[in-house]
Amino acid sequence: MELRAGGLDDPRVRALIAHHLADARGSTPADNAHALDAAALDRPDIDFWAMWEGEELLGIGALRWLDADHAEIKSMRTAPTHLRRGVARAILTQLIAQARAHGFARVSLETGTAPMFDAANRMYEAAGFADCPAYGGYPASPHNRFMTLAL
Repeated sequence: MELRAGGLDDPRVRALIAHHLADARGSTPADNAHALDAAALDRPDIDFWAMWEGEELLGIGALRWLDADHAEIKSMRTAPTHLRRGVARAILTQLIAQARAHGFARVSLETGTAPMFDAANRMYEAAGFADCPAYGGYPASPHNRFMTLAL
């Protein structure tokens, strides 16, 4: 597995982002679905990454710079054919390492509370993330879970 920076112009990456959006929006009310499309991920304050095995896309993730001390993990998604292989854990580990390398004091994330998010929530808890209040302009809701990790 190799994590590569960029890739938003790759049609395989765009298809996985579209799949991620459809799933998130299908299980969370529209006002509480905060997944980003490819255009929204293509910004100077977001570092986007794709995990590959050769030329096969395994998953994606991004790191958004909120302020000098705080980053946010966005768009974590494993390709459906590669679930339960440790892809998401590997991407998360790399994103946390990137946040540390940039000197952030903490990294946070917003995820869902619907059953489809259960595995992700367990992974974030196992990585040391703890629940926190809503941040970054997100509204608090029973459909969203906010978590943070001190670095």
